[in-house]
Amino acid sequence: MDPVRVVGGGPGGMLLAYLLARAGIPVTLLEGHRDFDRRFRGDSLHPWTLETLDELGLADDLLRLPHFPARYFRFHTPAGTLTPTDYGALDSRFPYVALMPQARFLEFLAAKAAELPTFELRLGARVTGLVVRDGVVTGVEVGSAVGGAVGGAVGGEELPASLVVGADGRFSKVRTLAGLPATSLGAQTDVLWFALPRRADDPPEADVDLYFGADRYVGLLGGPDEWQVGYSLPKGGYAAVRAAGVEPIKEFLREHVPWLADRADLLTDMNRTTLLSVDIARVERWYRPGLLLIGDAAHVISPVGGNGILMALQDAVAAANRLVPALRAGGVHETDLSAVQQDREAAIREVQAAQVRTERRVARARDRDRTIAPPRFLRWVFAVPGVRKRSAKRNAYGPNPPHLSHP
Repeated sequence: MDPVRVVGGGPGGMLLAYLLARAGIPVTLLEGHRDFDRRFRGDSLHPWTLETLDELGLADDLLRLPHFPARYFRFHTPAGTLTPTDYGALDSRFPYVALMPQARFLEFLAAKAAELPTFELRLGARVTGLVVRDGVVTGVEVGSAVGGAVGGAVGGEELPASLVVGADGRFSKVRTLAGLPATSLGAQTDVLWFALPRRADDPPEADVDLYFGADRYVGLLGGPDEWQVGYSLPKGGYAAVRAAGVEPIKEFLREHVPWLADRADLLTDMNRTTLLSVDIARVERWYRPGLLLIGDAAHVISPVGGNGILMALQDAVAAANRLVPALRAGGVHETDLSAVQQDREAAIREVQAAQVRTERRVARARDRDRTIAPPRFLRWVFAVPGVRKRSAKRNAYGPNPPHLSHP
């Protein structure tokens, strides 16, 4: 049997490759970069993720690595603080979201996968084409990465595959090569990310928080050593923000996140920021004969709520549940690939619909010069017993979460 070729070493691709190798399926993970160390990637490991890793015997080792356990998700508004989500109320061994640099998580899984005899990792392997015979994808063409993270590829090698899995993110090369376009659902916001150091006397309750101003908000993600700070701006508004420079951003922090004011001046220029062009998009069909898309390659998730990693990891589990028995039986058929999409599509549609509603509400408020913060009456809603737990469960597990079904 030719190996399964998984393209993209993000969370979804890495977990799927590990699960296939653990089941004895030959698998090669092709990552275009030469390492996993990129800034401002999602760092959220939800309770579902930790429980799944625990079932695989990996959670305890993973959580020995530095991480920050976030119990709450909060909205800080000019009228006060709202706490819609309390992960501590969950009936779970892991009643929190573990915030860990994604590179550390990927390196951990790669090391565990490397212990398995049917796993191969190839870094710096950039896919440049698909091999197609009689309408079926039967392999990939791979070159060596040059020019750093955004460079091209040199050389060329044809790798046969029993299946190609595109897990190469929101700008998926595999998706483009396969002729499976993604349709944008209408994101209205972009996010400018930067990092500020964490200090011992920072508020201990600042976990995963949003701080609202009149027409902007800042999102904070806590980490062991630093805060990732996301400054919102209207879709397409980056040129105006860049022209204004960092002073308005620093002033927003001083006014709305005052405990960060003492280090706001560390943001010295716009070169210390990274623009994330937010998108919410979905591919109509996630597969073609011999090829499957998962994660952001199949459905781009907004970074709000950290759902992108969760959805990609759940795609990996759902895919493994279908692919392992098919590969053991001799090969993957189009019906197996269709089944993966059927297993996951309803959940993805539900998550994306909620994100689109939020984007539209924020855009309407911004256009009308009204505050984009949540309405005040939600303070009473979130005070009702059980509401925070239900919110936590919804975010911790997502809709219809899959479970490992094969040995």
